[in-house]
Amino acid sequence: MTIDGAISPAHADYFSRGLDKAIEDGSQAVILKLNTPGGLDKSMREMIQKILDSPIPIIIYVSPKGARAASAGTYLIYASHVAAMAPATNLGSATPVSIGIAPPTPADEKDKDKDKAAQAETPPTDVMQKKQVNDAKAYIRSLAQLRGRNEQWAVAAVSEADNISAQEALDKGVIELISYDTAQLLAQLDGREVNLGQRTVRLDLKQPEVIAYDTDWRTRILVIITDPSIAYLLLLAGIYGLVFEFLNPGTLLPGTLGSICLLLAMYAFNMLPISFAGLALLLLGLALMVAEAFAPSFGVLGIGGICAFALGSFMLMDSSLPGYQIAPALIISMTVFSAVVALFMISMIIRGRSRPVVSGDQELLQHEAEVIADFKGSGRVMIRGEVWLAFSEEPLQRGQKVKVIGIDGLTLMVTRENDS
Repeated sequence: MTIDGAISPAHADYFSRGLDKAIEDGSQAVILKLNTPGGLDKSMREMIQKILDSPIPIIIYVSPKGARAASAGTYLIYASHVAAMAPATNLGSATPVSIGIAPPTPADEKDKDKDKAAQAETPPTDVMQKKQVNDAKAYIRSLAQLRGRNEQWAVAAVSEADNISAQEALDKGVIELISYDTAQLLAQLDGREVNLGQRTVRLDLKQPEVIAYDTDWRTRILVIITDPSIAYLLLLAGIYGLVFEFLNPGTLLPGTLGSICLLLAMYAFNMLPISFAGLALLLLGLALMVAEAFAPSFGVLGIGGICAFALGSFMLMDSSLPGYQIAPALIISMTVFSAVVALFMISMIIRGRSRPVVSGDQELLQHEAEVIADFKGSGRVMIRGEVWLAFSEEPLQRGQKVKVIGIDGLTLMVTRENDS
C-alpha cells in the first residue's frame, strides 16, 4: 500500500480495507510505503490500532528518496512491527501542532541548554496544551516500549520537535533497516523474525509474490472532498445554488446541484478539524450579502457580510497541520467573487425599482383615458381598449382626454390632462 500526503480519514479507511484484504488473502506481511508531512490525530490513531491488532507483520517503509514521515508519520513508524527508510529521508517533528501549540523556535547551540533549563523550570501556562503534550509523549513512549525502539528520542520528537535522518534513525535504534528500494527491502526481510505479541513469525520472502493494493475510486473521491480547499468550494457552491433556486423557484438545476454540494461539504467538514466559530462567521457573511440584495441598506449589510465572510474563511480550518489549510489566495478570490455577486444583485434590484411598472393596476397610473359620455362625479372612460368606472370632481365631456391620477378598487380617479 502507498500513502502519499497528509494522513486523513480517507487514508485510514484505505489502510483498514487493505489490511483486511491482506489478512483474508493469507498474506505474509504488509508493506506500507509512507511519505507524509503529518495528519489528523484521529485518523493516525485508527491506523495505529489496526497495526497493533494485526495478526500479520506491518512493515512501514519511508519511501521514495526525499520522502519524510513527519508528525503523525513518526507515530506510525514507532507502531510498526518493522520500520525501514530509504536514503535521504527523515522523520520527526511529532509535536501535536493541531491543538494550537506553536512549534519550537530554533536556538543557537550555546543557548540551547539554557533554553531547555528555562522550559523545564517554567511549566506551560495553558493547561490544555500541557495535557495534550503529555498525552502525546506517553503515547509514543508506550509504542517505543512495545517495539523496543529508542524511547528517549521519541519523547524528544514530541517535546522538542526533533528531526533525524535515515542513517541517524538507524544508529539510534528508531528503525531497523535502510533500503534503497522495495526489492532490497524484501531481501533484507527474508528470514527475519517478527514478534506479534503472543507469537513470533519468520518471514519467508525468497520468491515473494508482491500484490499492489492501489487506491480505488472511493478513496480518491474521499481524498478530494476532504481537501480543505475543495470542501470550502463545495460549501460555497451549495449555498449559492440554493440561493439561486430561491430567487428563481422551479429552475431545479441550481437547487439540485447546490444540495449535493452542500451535503458533500458537510461530510467533508465533519471529517476535518474545522473551527465552528469560523464556519458561523462565513455563513453569517453570506447571509448578510444575500440580505443586502433583498433589502438594500446602502452597503451596510453588504460590507459587513464581506468582512464576516473573509474572517470566517481564514478561521475556518482550526489546524496548523500541513495540508489542512485553505490557501489565502483562494479565500481572497472567493471573497472578491462573493462581493461582485452581491454588488451585481444590488444593482439589478436598484435598476428594477427605477423602471416603470409594467403590470398590475399600478401600471395604469399617469396613463391617458377617453371619456365615453358626459359626467360629473361617476362615469365611464376608455383606457387601452377597456371600459373602466371613473370618478372626477369636475364635469367632463364625451371624447375629452383625461389622465389617471389614482385607483380606488375598480374605480379610476381621473382629471383633465391640462390640470396639474
